[in-house]
Amino acid sequence: EHAFGFPQVNRPIDYSQTQLNAEITAAPSYDVTGSVALSNCSGSIVRFDDSLDTDQAMVLTNGHCVKMITPGIALNEQPVSRSFTVLNAKGSRIGVVHAERLLYGVMTKTDMGLYRLKETYQNISDSFSVAALVLAREAPVLNTMINVISGYWVRGYTCAVEAITPTLQEGSWLFQDSLRYSRPGCNVIGGTSGSPVIAAGTRTVIAVNNTVNESGKKCEENNPCEIDAEGNIFWEKGYAYAQETYWLYSCRDA
Repeated sequence: EHAFGFPQVNRPIDYSQTQLNAEITAAPSYDVTGSVALSNCSGSIVRFDDSLDTDQAMVLTNGHCVKMITPGIALNEQPVSRSFTVLNAKGSRIGVVHAERLLYGVMTKTDMGLYRLKETYQNISDSFSVAALVLAREAPVLNTMINVISGYWVRGYTCAVEAITPTLQEGSWLFQDSLRYSRPGCNVIGGTSGSPVIAAGTRTVIAVNNTVNESGKKCEENNPCEIDAEGNIFWEKGYAYAQETYWLYSCRDA
């Protein structure tokens, strides 16, 4: 069965549908412009800080929202056909954009899927009046206030970067320099996978939401654990994490 915060589909999680509905209803209002909904996850339309309006746009999500990618394997430059639902500021579905290529998909060291769309940033602006979120060039710092914006659930969460975890293990997968969220606030649930993590008060993406320890188990799927530099293992039910995105700038050629 799929792991890593997929929406509830024939598998138990710690949230009943009644709880989910109540949580969504009670959620504060967030501007979800730039977020998109996938069939199984969340995502966002993103650009580099020097992207041109005429460039083909990109969508950021998790690698596990592409598929469960074998440890040690990266998917590069693969033709795809996938659509994403575009949302306006209040979360209404206003259209669809279409991916033509998976630029990068991986679940080793990080958990990231980056798609290239057929549409340019200008196409999306003209059609939907939606501007892309901007990927940060710098690594996030502790205590930064953040918003996690889910296009799947059309809701947001607010908390802070509580820690940077050297190694995060979930089943067979290992992630490096993961962001741990403070609590309460970012009590993310299935379907929030791939949500952009935005520095509060900006439209700058510093990470991509990817997992939460759902039931207090140790280092299993849906139950990640932290491993420090000395090899000590720590885990706690409800602790949730995201993967940094700044290093994407170092992947570009001329």
